[in-house]
Amino acid sequence: MKWLDRIPLVVLLPVAVLLALAPFLPEPHLWEKLKMLADGTLTRPIDIFDLLLHGTPLALLVLKLLASDHIQH
Repeated sequence: MKWLDRIPLVVLLPVAVLLALAPFLPEPHLWEKLKMLADGTLTRPIDIFDLLLHGTPLALLVLKLLASDHIQH
């Protein structure tokens, strides 16, 4: 996980928040795609790509925070 340590938190945090919430109206794409995933309607490649695009930075942020918490304990 050393590659994750090389990503600065000061860069990852705003990118993760902005992409997770974009577009702000009518609803964030990440939320829309997660609802589609739960409903079983996430089948189109563009929707799967959109889920990955908007969700990956947030997932990396969570991993980075969990890994840093794990190292400190």
